[in-house]
Amino acid sequence: MNIYTPEMDRQPSQDEAEAALAVLKRWAGKASDAEIAHLEPALARLLPGAGDAAYPVLNRDYPAAFTVDDAYKRGLPDLQNGPASLIVGARAQIQHVGISNFRLPIRFHTRDNGDLTLETSVTGTVSLEAEKKGINMSRIMRTFYGHAERTFSFGVIEAALDDYKADLDSFDARIQMRFSFPMKVESLRSGLSGYQYYDIALELVERAGVRRRFMHLDYVYSSTCPCSLELSEHARATRGQLATPHSQRSVARISVELLPGATLWFEDLIGLCRAAVPTETQVMVKREDEQAFAELNAANPIFVEDAARSFCARLQADARIGDFRVVASHQESLHSHDAVSVLSMGDTFAAESLDPKLFNTLFHVG
Repeated sequence: MNIYTPEMDRQPSQDEAEAALAVLKRWAGKASDAEIAHLEPALARLLPGAGDAAYPVLNRDYPAAFTVDDAYKRGLPDLQNGPASLIVGARAQIQHVGISNFRLPIRFHTRDNGDLTLETSVTGTVSLEAEKKGINMSRIMRTFYGHAERTFSFGVIEAALDDYKADLDSFDARIQMRFSFPMKVESLRSGLSGYQYYDIALELVERAGVRRRFMHLDYVYSSTCPCSLELSEHARATRGQLATPHSQRSVARISVELLPGATLWFEDLIGLCRAAVPTETQVMVKREDEQAFAELNAANPIFVEDAARSFCARLQADARIGDFRVVASHQESLHSHDAVSVLSMGDTFAAESLDPKLFNTLFHVG
């Protein structure tokens, strides 16, 4: 039989609540730590000095003397190496995952100047199988640093790729190294010289057990419009009107595959570009050099289509080079838009779609 007690529905008064709290405090004064620990958390928070059980008081001082032993390291959580049940989204293979733009000084072999140390931006990625949660990205850096003191060549890059591919238990991998390469260039007539800087990237890619080597170069030159040159000369000849053709700073991004066993130095690829389009922008210029540059441009007027095909002819003729791509941008002084072209040879660089911001990246300041 249930007995209903109206007292149960009555709201306790403030005095009764304070009396109950006083009883709790007296009990806590004699209770053990274990007994207090078993209290309902809401009651424990009412005790003086107990704090909020949901927000425990933590040490805020950095423990400089704390040391980590092997047992402690083994107990650290490693979410990225967790089971497949932790995968978020589709269980799909990721072709490349890793880190981009970690920088360090690297010593490179050069053809003409011995070894040269340059600040280098490194991108390292590996493939990730569909059933794996993720990778420990710090391993890529740690592995790469194991080779960073060596003078770099493609052979050293291959050794670095071997190591981090093994460390991360991956089947495909890529290393790309970007840097600005200085090369002393003589002026056209004055005998002065200065350093031209070339944006270069080396890339080693392994896919399905096959390794391929690539070099990328941004070559900056002046392009004089052949049509504008003819129109200017027409104005002079027919009306005695002074006119100047428009010319502008232009950039070609050359990407080439190096065939197995071939050595293509940075200076070699730069030389191929100069032979194809000789109107490279100048470093040190006196009046006689400026006049010479005007004459050089007039002797080599060039549309963006001409530039792409001129680079193509030189690259095709070099037996060290396999597939390649030329992306050229003439940043017009006549128009408020640029003139661009893309020419690729072989399957490697062929693409139906282009990065929407590809041509924006071909803008070079001094």
